[in-house]
Amino acid sequence: MTILPLDPAANLNPAALRDFLSQCRAAAAAAGRARLVSISLAVEALDPLAVLESIFEATERHFYVERPAERFALAGAEAVLSFTAAGPGRFEACQRWIDETLEHAIAVGNLAAPFTGPHFFAAFTFLDAGEPGAPFAPASVFVPRWQVALHDGRTVAVANLVVDAATEVDVLAEKVWRAHAKFGAFAYAAPDFTEPAARPAAIREVGGAGHFPAAVRRALARIESGAYHKIVLARAKDLSADGRLHPLRVLNGLRQRFSDCYAFSVANGRGQSFIGASPERLLRVQDGELLTEALAGSIRRGATASEDAAFGSELQRDEKEQREHRLVVDSIVRRLATLGLAVRPPAKAGIRRYANVQHLHTEVRAALPAGVRLLDIAARLHPTPAVGGSPREAAVPEIAGLEKFSRGLYAGVLGWIDARGGGELFVGLRSALIDGAGARLYAGAGIVRGSTPEKELAETELKFRAMQEALQA
Repeated sequence: MTILPLDPAANLNPAALRDFLSQCRAAAAAAGRARLVSISLAVEALDPLAVLESIFEATERHFYVERPAERFALAGAEAVLSFTAAGPGRFEACQRWIDETLEHAIAVGNLAAPFTGPHFFAAFTFLDAGEPGAPFAPASVFVPRWQVALHDGRTVAVANLVVDAATEVDVLAEKVWRAHAKFGAFAYAAPDFTEPAARPAAIREVGGAGHFPAAVRRALARIESGAYHKIVLARAKDLSADGRLHPLRVLNGLRQRFSDCYAFSVANGRGQSFIGASPERLLRVQDGELLTEALAGSIRRGATASEDAAFGSELQRDEKEQREHRLVVDSIVRRLATLGLAVRPPAKAGIRRYANVQHLHTEVRAALPAGVRLLDIAARLHPTPAVGGSPREAAVPEIAGLEKFSRGLYAGVLGWIDARGGGELFVGLRSALIDGAGARLYAGAGIVRGSTPEKELAETELKFRAMQEALQA
């Protein structure tokens, strides 16, 4: 990426903007191809979700994620560039497209600051093969026209443009200037929540009430036969409402309740949005260091501090839950080793508590070897035993036949990659696909020796509760 020594804040006038875009047009003409142009500017404090609510269009793509406990929120809307892929090489194909796009990109602004420069918002379904008419491709990446991030109280606005030899510079400069004026003194328009909130009218289990316990019993028989050690099975519920469900309206409830989670909304621009509050990071790359984690094994929260602690102690002593957790840790270590990453995770798992559940948790860190990129790591880790099974090659192919529905983005990979090769990916859990007046909710549980259909059913009900309550609020 070409970074020009131009300070947008010091050259903030229409004439300077036209001159800059004229230079970009000349560079595109000389190269014989369009160039991605990115302008980053610090602005007055903004709430990225409020901005997204103000400009929300069901026919435009968007990506929103926040994690209040880590003091960041990030929104991107409208797509100036996009890419899709499918098959076993989908992560690598997306990484190549990102690399090629950045090779011909031009950027201005303080790109050393967090969340500056062009960001590539990515969504990968659980499986690498798509289905006709599916809401999301097996792998999709887009660069937003407008990007707003809040990090530790500082707000950055980014405009991403595509400039080629035929670009009308005056028209584009006027559009960017108007946008800058808007973000510089943002007047939050009332979101389209004028109609009464849609209320759930009916909810039904996909496959019927007895389907999940029967699937667990079949999986346990396969485990006893030695086919695999663990398999993760999900349930789905279809909810119908008495009016259209607004994804950002539902998201407001999730973000307030689950501050330790990734509250997210990913829209495909065709009226469907995948939303949720996921507790699970797949990986983060920052300043040459990889951070990933194992989150598996769960128990409910207590009504008091003493009861909560007692449940946590029970989880730490539970042989079945510890075995399930260790499968995830061992898989992460083994798969990272194939990329040359040497990791030594803690010998004992800790406890990570969320609003309605607590999990066994192990953090894994490693220095990133030269030449290993974020999506290279994602390709090795996904799907982890926490969402697929172990051994992966034996368990994952059996999931679709046992569940009898398409997971889509549920238990898939969502997140962003920045222009410096850093970024963050998380797993699409505690989630729902919003489509008009309907929503499909997902929740899953890991099945290992010692699991029972009754206990796993209760665990999935606990996980469903967050989304059901957000939809009913």
